[in-house]
Amino acid sequence: MRLTIPLTLAALLTSTAPALALTVNWIDWQSSSTAGGGFTASGQIVSGTETIDVTYTNSQGVSFIQTGTGTNYFTPTDPATSPYTSTGPLGNDNIPTAAEMIALNRQGSQTLTFSQTVENLYLSFVSLNRNGYTFDQDLEILSQTGADIDGAGTDAAGFWGTGLVTKVDNLDGTFSINNPTAGEPHGTLLFASQFDTLTWNSDSNENWNGFTIGIQGTATQVSPVSPVPLPAGGLLLLSGLVGVGALKRREKHTA
Repeated sequence: MRLTIPLTLAALLTSTAPALALTVNWIDWQSSSTAGGGFTASGQIVSGTETIDVTYTNSQGVSFIQTGTGTNYFTPTDPATSPYTSTGPLGNDNIPTAAEMIALNRQGSQTLTFSQTVENLYLSFVSLNRNGYTFDQDLEILSQTGADIDGAGTDAAGFWGTGLVTKVDNLDGTFSINNPTAGEPHGTLLFASQFDTLTWNSDSNENWNGFTIGIQGTATQVSPVSPVPLPAGGLLLLSGLVGVGALKRREKHTA
């Protein structure tokens, strides 16, 4: 006997299956300033009906910024082999926007500030050669050149070549990625949490390594707050009060 599943049930089962990856909303870097000797950049991320303003500050200065023009360093552009994409429930299936990048060249601290609380932030990096970043948030390495982290195949070389970074828990609330040996790591990190700011250090001078960011969405989009259900006793009390109210209305009309 062949077991058949009604079409509506089959569609429901398909729609509730976990996604293999999600589409990241990447930033559009729009402007920058070097007033005061440091560097500030502004950009926007559009997530559905929400527009999140992003400010990047770096008191040491940077090498350069791309705001949509110039060389696309986020290559190769095939998502199947890109070191910037990955599978899994929080993996990303789209590559960072071409020529939207900030290139770093100096050791020191920098901060991203968001106009709304964001959730699940993606940071893609280019050419982190014999350098590293130390973040104030925990992170996961989703993908990188020369590795097969998600089991979908070894990621191809990036624009400048291939290489690996490793994650280090510094046991002080900070987390690092670093490339202690030769190579040209390119890849994507995930910060699977909610926050308004992200601060990290470039651990050494190097001209240059680059980054860009994207998000799954705002905290209210990704994790909307559900109404708190009343306990069973509260429901009984509420129904009793409704009943008493209805009885009093009937008494008033019959008086």
